[in-house]
Amino acid sequence: MKAVNIAHLKSHLSQHIREVRGGRVLTVLDRNTPVARLSPINSGDDVVITPPADPVSSLAKLKLPPAARINTDVVRYLLEDRQKRG
Repeated sequence: MKAVNIAHLKSHLSQHIREVRGGRVLTVLDRNTPVARLSPINSGDDVVITPPADPVSSLAKLKLPPAARINTDVVRYLLEDRQKRG
């Protein structure tokens, strides 16, 4: 099994996909920590691609939910969280 960092995977994606197609299993590392595994799909695997039930012809016609209305300082919470994590 081959291991590759995310940056290398991004810059050489086509090469790695060819290797996976050829049967090689690839472990993806984020700062030397395994986070994902790419493996070839066998023809017997149940992979089903389902089209959307109600396709939208244009993103401009897509209805978005209303914006959240909150009375808090989100940036302050973000900074506090980052300080806690070190």
